[in-house]
Amino acid sequence: MAFAASKSRFALQRGLKLPLYPASNVRAASTVVVTPATPKGATNNLRTILSLTALVAGTTLFTVYYLDSRSAIHRYAFMPLVRLTMDPETGHRFAVKVLGSGLGPRDIGRDNGSLRVELWGSQIASPVGLAAGFDKDGEAIQGLFNLGFSWVEIGSVTPKPNEGNPKPRVFHLPEDSALINRYGFPSQGHAVLLSRLRSHLASNPPSAASSTVLAVNLGKNKSSAPDSTSDFIAGVEKFGDLVDVLVINVSSPNTPGLRGMQGSGVLEELLSEVVKARDTLPARSQAEWKWEKAKIVVKIAPDLSEHEIKDIAEAVRFSRVDGVIVSNTTVQRSPELKSLNAIEKGGLSGPPLKALSIKALRTLRSHLPVATPIIGCGGITAGSDAIEFAENGATLVQIYTSFSYDGPGCPRRVKDEITSQLHKGNTSWNELVAKSVPALSLKEKVPVSPEQLLKDQAQEIKATLESVGKNASTGLKEKVDRGREILEGQQKSLHDLILEAEAALGISKTPPQ
Repeated sequence: MAFAASKSRFALQRGLKLPLYPASNVRAASTVVVTPATPKGATNNLRTILSLTALVAGTTLFTVYYLDSRSAIHRYAFMPLVRLTMDPETGHRFAVKVLGSGLGPRDIGRDNGSLRVELWGSQIASPVGLAAGFDKDGEAIQGLFNLGFSWVEIGSVTPKPNEGNPKPRVFHLPEDSALINRYGFPSQGHAVLLSRLRSHLASNPPSAASSTVLAVNLGKNKSSAPDSTSDFIAGVEKFGDLVDVLVINVSSPNTPGLRGMQGSGVLEELLSEVVKARDTLPARSQAEWKWEKAKIVVKIAPDLSEHEIKDIAEAVRFSRVDGVIVSNTTVQRSPELKSLNAIEKGGLSGPPLKALSIKALRTLRSHLPVATPIIGCGGITAGSDAIEFAENGATLVQIYTSFSYDGPGCPRRVKDEITSQLHKGNTSWNELVAKSVPALSLKEKVPVSPEQLLKDQAQEIKATLESVGKNASTGLKEKVDRGREILEGQQKSLHDLILEAEAALGISKTPPQ
């Protein structure tokens, strides 16, 4: 009541009119506790700020997690989802586009020093590379290097645009962790890849200090003559000054007649012409490139007999090719394959290929000198597989199918597993290669200068003559001694005979001789 009375007096003093309330209402109002009100707009603003903060934090955390190629979400969520919702070729194209966009994951791990490998006199960061076939037209070169591959191989690329074989042409074999493809060299052609390579080099200038290798895999157009070498020569001339390595692919099972070029006579001619074309290219700056001229490597099939592999080794040695990749996909089908898609035609890759590749590797290694490196490829899904290839004579390894199944974290996982095994054995990759390759390689004779050769021959002739003379002298002396013995024996026999005759005749004793 006191509050109401004072309020009324204040209002009268101000000349304000107050509404009249019943006394009961005034009494009720006198018992209410007044609290300050919170503006509704302020509450909404606070809620909005908190929501945005949570969204930004969540997005940031997810982005960091996504960009780390080692994150389990790639292997156990994204990749299975892609295989479930897309056909194999569409999933393949999607992966290339993501990595080419610059928004792909990255390998943020660091390669251990034990992974370093010497290749043609240069040090490479690790022995784990990517085989040809993933990025056929050079759309994601840097994105693939960002995943931690030390060797990225683009292609196969053909001189003219090539559609490849009819679809469907790629098949998953999930029960076997394998793939079958019959792509048939789909390619946008030399001109498109040339433009992309130049763009890549403009953004990522070459350096002799680089610990990575960029390679281009050269293929043939289906319309070209089976025994023609012109497509490969064109590739050497087009890309020879823009990459580290040029790979001559004569082993794809999906281009008619191509594997026929692995025959000794045809292959020797092809590789000799390719090397000659490479040698005519101008030398590059040693400050920008690891090697003055691109290295030439030939890729062979695993479906070869020992005799055929021996012929290939002779062609490689004769043509002075720099290295060999063993191997491409296989057309063989093991009865142990479980997947229904095993009946599809094409090249099989993945774990079922491993035994064939290692067999071909070991055979080829025994027919090549130490100086010719072999890059192992076929069924490598773990660090232990890579170690096995090194123990059988490989200098580096390449992966493909395991990458398509596991996703962007595959190269880091394989490298970490290799590092772990190397540490257990208290060794390094270089030491492992330095031990296995010389032991398994072709034993070469030590080269001798012409002067030394003549000197050695002169010494040999002198020793032979001395031996003959010694033998002749020894033989003559023996004959003289024997003659003397015979003569003395004959004289003694004659003397005894005379004495016996004199005695019988009673003749006087013969005077002494």
